[in-house]
Amino acid sequence: MPEISRFLGIVIAMYYDDHVPPHFHAKYGEFEITVDIESGAIQGHFPRRALKHVLEWYELHQDELREDWVLARERRPLRRISPLE
Repeated sequence: MPEISRFLGIVIAMYYDDHVPPHFHAKYGEFEITVDIESGAIQGHFPRRALKHVLEWYELHQDELREDWVLARERRPLRRISPLE
């Protein structure tokens, strides 16, 4: 799973052979969620504070996430996205 960002103990990644709709994965300890890039819909469970950080990061980087999704579908190297500061 190619990592595209990491911050506050949260790892953000995309799979090359993942299903549509466009989404990314976030892991925090034993917790994992997927976030739909277009709608922001969440599947899975995360601690509230960690979820807040992921959604804040998502709001800042939607265009870059869309670009990485296209790269993943083309099986090209993904671009790193700046962490939440």
